[in-house]
Amino acid sequence: MNLIANIGRFLFAIPMVIFGVFHFVNTRSFQNVVPSFIPGQTFWVYLTGAALIAAGISILIKKQIQLVSNLLAIMLLIFAVFVHLPLAIDGDQLAASSLLKDVALAGGAFILGNYFKDK
Repeated sequence: MNLIANIGRFLFAIPMVIFGVFHFVNTRSFQNVVPSFIPGQTFWVYLTGAALIAAGISILIKKQIQLVSNLLAIMLLIFAVFVHLPLAIDGDQLAASSLLKDVALAGGAFILGNYFKDK
């Protein structure tokens, strides 16, 4: 089971790092996703990108996995509720897919954090 859990940990963490890098490479695209009622769109894109990279690296090197995974899950749920849900309600199918993806990833992050809490 340890081998499978560690493979899952890598399969979860590596995309987080890549998603974070995307925030820096495609900043303008992500700025358009930040709700207009939130000031400083560029700041939030960079901050969330850095958080995704930091979370992914922390999970990869097994440092503070429970804390990091729980914080990551909360961030993903915030994305789901404030970014994707309003667009999904308006009928945007891509936003609905992103909503479901972020909810699923948040669930995975909670499970990951719980599994590795004592390891």
